[in-house]
Amino acid sequence: MSIQSTDAVADLITRIRNAIAVGKTEIRVPTSKLKFAVAEKLQKINYVEKVELEEAKPRDILHVVICKEGKLARVNEITKVSTPGRRVYTGATEIPKVKSGRGTVLISTSKGIMTGQEALKAKLGGEILIKVY
Repeated sequence: MSIQSTDAVADLITRIRNAIAVGKTEIRVPTSKLKFAVAEKLQKINYVEKVELEEAKPRDILHVVICKEGKLARVNEITKVSTPGRRVYTGATEIPKVKSGRGTVLISTSKGIMTGQEALKAKLGGEILIKVY
């Protein structure tokens, strides 16, 4: 398992997407504060089943349970919007809708990681991290 990654969130969502494609129900990735915040937000909005930290050396491991055994994953599509080479920002009034409101975006704001709906209520803009449907 590689510890270095140039884009932590892209690594996390790629592992989630690949695990869903081959029918796995859980993944383990080296953790970072940003990965943990994104995974917790995905759990809060009910796209993943459970998120927990496992202590390890040299870095803790983020354990994400995508779905229960024998169930289908709730994530149909998950894509990275901002990349290290092209950051995508939005104002509070221009937050995009995903699949006519059936999906959501995760935005990195000055108050932390928020869904598009939470950022709209708080009247905050920021960097669009991922789209989930």
